[in-house]
Amino acid sequence: MIITYQGGEFFRVQFGDITIAFNPVSKDSSLKPARFGSDIVLVSAYHPDFNGIDQVSHGDKQPFVISGPGEYEVKGVFIKGLPSVSHYGVGSKGAAAGTTELVNTIYTVSLENMNLCFLGAIDTSELKTETVEALDEIDILFVPIGGEGVLEPAKAYKLAVSLEPKLIIPMHYGDVGAKDALKVFLKEAGENPDPVAKLTLKKKDLEGKEGNVVILESSKE
Repeated sequence: MIITYQGGEFFRVQFGDITIAFNPVSKDSSLKPARFGSDIVLVSAYHPDFNGIDQVSHGDKQPFVISGPGEYEVKGVFIKGLPSVSHYGVGSKGAAAGTTELVNTIYTVSLENMNLCFLGAIDTSELKTETVEALDEIDILFVPIGGEGVLEPAKAYKLAVSLEPKLIIPMHYGDVGAKDALKVFLKEAGENPDPVAKLTLKKKDLEGKEGNVVILESSKE
């Protein structure tokens, strides 16, 4: 499995000949979008920063789109969507008129004997009991840390460690969050890992990991 970060909450996960896009940035966003072909695209919330489906539809690649709660199986990949809420962008130009909160879908993805959990634009560190119970053992957790409608760094780290993942990948900071969010998050974690361009993993690489933080450099293509 190869994970690369495209900025915002936009990730590309590749394994074999399958590509999954998480929260692709749309051309209507103030963020810089990236474009590539994807087999599956997961959209956690209806906002231009997260729903750029057209950006991952390229050539022969017309992705299977998942944009809400439910259970799905696509090309041998098992995906579960769990409902939550977000206040990201509420009242901004990108939000629908009259919107007071967004439906945010938390996704779990099972592939190559590993479980990924993508929290999307969540802004609460207190998950419902039934949501926590529905989460499988988490190998890799993607958590927003930038505040301003999503989790603030300290609350993000609190939630992350409570879910007991093996690896934690922070997202939604820099251009879309508080300038020093990553610095605060790493202070909470007591870690200062060097950023990497991509994360290449096999199941055995997770042995002995307990909430280790991985910082991925943004790589626009």
